[in-house]
Amino acid sequence: MEQRTIPHIPLPAGRIGLGTWAMGGSLWGKSDEAHSIATIHKAIDLGINLLDTAPGYGFGKSEEVIGKAIKGKRDKVILATKFGLNLENENDVYRDSRPASIQKELERSLKLLQVDSIDIYQVHWPDLHTSQAQTAECLKKFMEQGKIKAVGVSNYTLEQIQEFTEVLPIDVIQHPFNIFEREAEEDLIPYAIKHKIATLGYSALCRGLLTGTLKGDEEFEELRKNFDPKFRKPHFPQYLVCVGRLQQWVQDKHNRSLVALAVRWSLDQGVDVALWGARRPEELDPLKEILDWRLSPHDFEEIDQIIRETITDPIGPQFMSPPIKKHL
Repeated sequence: MEQRTIPHIPLPAGRIGLGTWAMGGSLWGKSDEAHSIATIHKAIDLGINLLDTAPGYGFGKSEEVIGKAIKGKRDKVILATKFGLNLENENDVYRDSRPASIQKELERSLKLLQVDSIDIYQVHWPDLHTSQAQTAECLKKFMEQGKIKAVGVSNYTLEQIQEFTEVLPIDVIQHPFNIFEREAEEDLIPYAIKHKIATLGYSALCRGLLTGTLKGDEEFEELRKNFDPKFRKPHFPQYLVCVGRLQQWVQDKHNRSLVALAVRWSLDQGVDVALWGARRPEELDPLKEILDWRLSPHDFEEIDQIIRETITDPIGPQFMSPPIKKHL
């Protein structure tokens, strides 16, 4: 497994990390705990040692599953979780990074994960009604207490990152990053490289679009059906045509699967760790196809040409943004 070093984390991180949103079940349909635990164990055996989760993934369910799965394996994994969403009312989730709220979230995450400290603690979404300074000072205190090792931000703009770092250096930037959602390559990835900040790119398979298994007649669960326009007309047919062409291209040119192309693309475009969502062990089987090869500059040109020829109205990841409202 290729590896990267993350500031303040002694264990080198495998360049493929396990995303566990679907293990929480919410928005993704029912999830089986035994299958999820088996998936985590297989990931660790394969060298995937960074596990990314959040309280919002099933309102604590994903963290709880990870806590059970890593018993006896804590020294083998890098735990990355998040904070900053008020989940007290499941029907009214909103951004909340006030220090008192963060304190509650941290203690709950430590309990669910069954650990004494969290390796990477990330702001899930920026709270526009709490100053970056307040949030940063709170995290600085947690670091001094030994409850967290590294600080990260997720779904931040470059301007918000620069404001945050006036108070506390950032160790990790997490952002959506895949063949279809690539805004981070414009400013966030170059900034991270320049400032030696590790990057985690989530949704490497674009919520299943880049698996090559979708046919166009699926009944999707709530997330894809109700929130992501890419899975609805008129966009879905275009994306399916593009996926088909990408699948044929990588098979003809590199004898690899579409999954291998999707994850390799993220890695070769500069992200340090590509997060691969899975909740069944067999979904990790394509891992061997991702390693030991690279995409050339000409490959990237051909991929971009396929996208330009097939998708006339690209859709970014903005649909996932939770509500911004003043705190009660």
